[in-house]
Parts: sequence; structure tokens; C-alpha cells
Amino acid sequence: MTDWTALSAQAAQAARAFAESARQRVAGAIAPEGKVKAELADKEQRLVHGFAWIATTAEALSATAQWAVRAGENGRFGDVEELVLRIGFGEYLAQLLGGVPMSQSELVRPMELGLEDAATTLGANDAVATFLREGNIAETRASLAKMLADGALPDESLDDETLDMIRDQFRSFAANRIAPKAHEWHLADELIPNSVVDEMADLGVFGVCIKEEYGGLGMGKLAMVLVSEELSRGWICAGSLGTRSEIAGELIGENGTEEQKRNWLPALANGSVLPTAVFTEPDVGSDLASVRTRAIKGEDGAWTIMGAKNWITHAGRTDLMTVLCRTDPDTPGHRGLSMLLASKTRGTEEVPFPDQGIDGSEIEVLGYRGMKEYALSFDGFAVAEDGLLGGVQGKGFVQLMQTFEGARIQTAARAIGVGWNAYDLALRYALDRKQFGKPLINFPRVADKLALMVTELVMARELTYSAARHKDSGKRCDIEAGMAKLIGARVAWSNADNNVQIHGGNGYALEYQASRVLCDARILNIFEGAAEIQAHVIGRGLVSARN
Repeated sequence: MTDWTALSAQAAQAARAFAESARQRVAGAIAPEGKVKAELADKEQRLVHGFAWIATTAEALSATAQWAVRAGENGRFGDVEELVLRIGFGEYLAQLLGGVPMSQSELVRPMELGLEDAATTLGANDAVATFLREGNIAETRASLAKMLADGALPDESLDDETLDMIRDQFRSFAANRIAPKAHEWHLADELIPNSVVDEMADLGVFGVCIKEEYGGLGMGKLAMVLVSEELSRGWICAGSLGTRSEIAGELIGENGTEEQKRNWLPALANGSVLPTAVFTEPDVGSDLASVRTRAIKGEDGAWTIMGAKNWITHAGRTDLMTVLCRTDPDTPGHRGLSMLLASKTRGTEEVPFPDQGIDGSEIEVLGYRGMKEYALSFDGFAVAEDGLLGGVQGKGFVQLMQTFEGARIQTAARAIGVGWNAYDLALRYALDRKQFGKPLINFPRVADKLALMVTELVMARELTYSAARHKDSGKRCDIEAGMAKLIGARVAWSNADNNVQIHGGNGYALEYQASRVLCDARILNIFEGAAEIQAHVIGRGLVSARN
């Protein structure tokens, strides 16, 4: 009998060796003297990003192999898990050899990076060859699809009773309180009702990672990931409500004065204060070091904000804005930036911005509608003297970068939830809808899609959990977080697209949830760092770390 878990560990090691060959090739192109040169990294962007995708694919294989080992050690590696492992390894190893998709039309192939010999070595590895031959084939996909039709799902236990209970609790809440109304709220372009927000607060959604001494649950990023995944499985906007508090909580918890922590953290944790992140500007996008919005300090020590911000989520119905702004106009780049904790009056849908010195216009969007997006204008908006985060100027950019690890892991979790939502809808439709006298799931091309949807979700999920564990260990994990978001967003979009395809014409109709999930999934490749930004961070970071 084939020991697939042992083979997966061997194949994952071979994939990592292939990724290391790619790293060496890219290092020679962008770090010829041992240090990455920014101008070369930009010039060779496709090589850098291609390597990032190769490395991410290898790490997804490694995380999935570890999942299989854990399941096996605890007696949970059954037929479903074996099929997922075989299909996933067969597919991702074939991608490494034939072309890893960076987008729908961009593939990175071994020849492009000068990796023909490395690819030959990878393909000749006995474990890899076995997966290529017996992994993602028609028989395994058909077998998995049959089990999925009968209600089977691959192992998801975290071998931690508390964490498994958290998953069950939030899965039930999302299924009963979010999913039944999500499409109605989406079509009406309504905010998630306050009553539901209050229920989420009672469950501890907004204080998962805030320390117990400040009223939070004091749990780690892995718990936060589970909460975000399950809420987003109901609707991405439910999962995203927690992102605002996650960012604000980490900013204040890691950088705030003791007074700021005691003033804001308990209120964030219990949901009585809802925050929003005010970072992006109209012509700045991902280049946050170029922020131009100014904060001017008056003689009384208070601040006034002048400028414009864009794509600010949930800006109206919030009480606290974390505002990245320039407090030192004479210092260019990120050293002139500070973070302000700006208290505001919670608005209503009719009057979202009742305070003087701030106004906003709603940005109409395809999906992700439950909180609304705004373009904000500041014209002398007042912030108290004690609103400077940490009481020090010039640290805003550094403070913000520290939170991006957690935010990107959380975004990866939202992507997994959206991917599961797409799968749930697709499976139900494929079982119920009949064509030519039989259910859609009986057609191989439909069954194949469902099998691969679940398989890729497991692989992206395990990479996300791995990043969360890395963060919880206290180690820097910007690369791991970026990898999780990179592949999670791709899988969410692929699953949403396949869901629409399985629905056929009905998937394109507004009345069907498939159309909403497609719109919601599309944003995941853009916010919290676009896929191109993530790939650049990963590629440069890996070259820098090992040179």
C-alpha cells in the first residue's frame, strides 16, 4: 500500500529545493553583489514575482503535507484526506513543472527563469513522479466528488479542543444569523444590521487578540483566523468587520501609551467602539510612504487634519479612525508620518459624517457592500492632543507595517471563507439541478471543478494556518502572511468563478447568491496589498533573507 503522507513530505522537500533554485536565479539578477537593488527588482519584476509564486506553491505543498501527517498521527487520515492530498500534490507539482498561474493570463514557467535542469530534477524525483502519475487524475477526482456529494469533507481539526469549539460556534452563528440574510443585504446595499453587530460583539469577535487585562479574549492569530474564516463563509462583510478592530487593536496594543490602551482597547473589545482604518489616498494606493494628508499641531497641543483619503471601509458607522498622516512636512518619505487616534461621532446612513471638518462620499462598488466604502475629505478635523499614537511623531509608517502581518493573515482567512461559501453553493446547485435527466454533479467536468475547489481550499487553508502559527510564535512573518494572502485570494476567485460556471446562466443573475460571491471574491486580490505587491514583498524578502 502506498504511504501517501510519507510521499507528500518527500515531494514537498523536492518542491522546496526547486524553489531554492529559482531563488538563486533571481538573486543573481537583482542582487549581483549580495544585496537587493531596488531598481533591478523593479526591472526584473516578472522574475521576482514568478519566483514568489513558485516559493508560495512550494510552501503550500509543505503545509498540506504537514496537515496529512497530523491527520494520520491522530487517526483521521482516511479516504477523503488521501484523495485531497493526491489531487493537490498532483496539480501543484504539475504547475511547478508546466507553469504556475500568477493570474488568468500570466504563467511563470521553468524555462523563463532558466530552471530547465532544476525542473528535470524535480520531475525525476520518485515521490513527485508518483503524484504526477497517480495524483490529479480522472479517477481520483471522480472518487472525491462522489464522497463530497455524500456530505464528506476533509479533516479540519486543529487538535485543540478550544479552537475546534470556536470553529463550530462561529460556523453555526454564520449559518444561522449571517448567511440567510447576506444576499438580501447585498442587493439592498445595506450595512450589516446593528443587532447582528451587537451579537458579534457578545461572541467576542472584536476582541479575539486583545489582551484579557484590557477586556479581550487574549487569544492568538490562529483563533482570529478561525473566526474570520467562518464569518466570511457566511458573508465576507461579517468577517471583515473584525478586521477593523484587529488592525486598531494591534496598533494600540503594540504601540499605544498605557492611557491610550486603557481608553480604547476595552471599548474595541466589547464592540462599543467600532474603528476604521484611514490610510489610503487617491493618488497613493500601495505607496503609503508617499501619504500627503497633513496633521498640524496647534499651540494648545491638539491636531487638525487636512487632506483626502480614499477607499475607507465602514467610515460612517464608526467611532474611531486610525489616521496615517504627515506630521512633519519637511521630512519626506515615511519618517515624516505619524498615526493619529481620531475620535469621531458615529454617523447614520442618512448622515454618515456629522462632525465638523470631515465629509465623505460613498464609493459604489460591485461587492463587499455590508460596510460601505468612502472617499473622505478633511478640512480642519480636530484630534485631541493625546491622539498621537504612542505619543511620538514619525513612527506611523513603522507602526502600521507591524500590523500588516496580522491583517494579511486575516485577509487570507476571509478568502478561505469566501472560497468555502462558493463551494457550498456550487455543491448544492450541482446536486439539485438536473440536466439531460441527471444531476449536474454526475457530469465529469462539474465533478472535477468541485473536487479541485475543495482540494485547493485545504491547501490555502493550511498555508494560512501555518502563517498564523508562525505569528503566534512571536516571529516575524511578513513573507508567510503574504504567501497566505497571495494563494488564498487566487483560490477564492477561482472557486467563485467555478461556482458561477456550475450555475450557468443562473450564476449571472443577481437573484442568485453566486453572483454576489463572485463580486465579493474579486476584492481579495486587491485590498490589504494587491497580488503584485504581495509577490514583490515575498520575492525580495526571500532573496534578502538568504543572501
